[in-house]
Amino acid sequence: MSSKGKKRGRPKGAKNQLSALSIMECAKYLLLTQGKVPSIRQIANALNVDAMAIYHYYSNKSALLEAVTVSLIEKIYEPSGKNDWQVELELLCKSYLKLLGDHAGLLETILTMSSEGPAAVFTKRFYIAVAPLNLDKGKLKDGLDFLADYLHGFAFTMNCNPQNEQLSIDLIDGPLSLYKRALILENSQPSL
Repeated sequence: MSSKGKKRGRPKGAKNQLSALSIMECAKYLLLTQGKVPSIRQIANALNVDAMAIYHYYSNKSALLEAVTVSLIEKIYEPSGKNDWQVELELLCKSYLKLLGDHAGLLETILTMSSEGPAAVFTKRFYIAVAPLNLDKGKLKDGLDFLADYLHGFAFTMNCNPQNEQLSIDLIDGPLSLYKRALILENSQPSL
């Protein structure tokens, strides 16, 4: 052990509970409680291990951030494809906004990542929700891009005004209704 009593290097033995999962869970907890992405040193301190032990499980901070964000995004609503697409889309959007609101710093982390992992989770669920519309690839991409930009803007506004009780996720009902009508209209229009 080092002079600070922390375990160094690769963990050994059954007594040591350090794992990729325990590191990721610690990072998620720190993100939730601190409102910002924790450093490797903060995670190591919380786990009472040397920072180098983290690198045994994650090659760098970016790999850990991707694992954390994908793990968090996977908790958003998952459309079944069996219910009304409009309800599925609304549940997906509201659960995504709730997640971003509950984890200050997550939006900024997602938007600055070079990895596509977190976006791929939302994209797949969006495609399931709107599958009944049978939109062509171009319209599907445009619809996804527009919705993602709107949701991220709304989440940013919520994060900038956390004390504003009038700013709630339900405020997306009107704009989302307009968006859904636009998708229906686009679905009925031939591609140019």
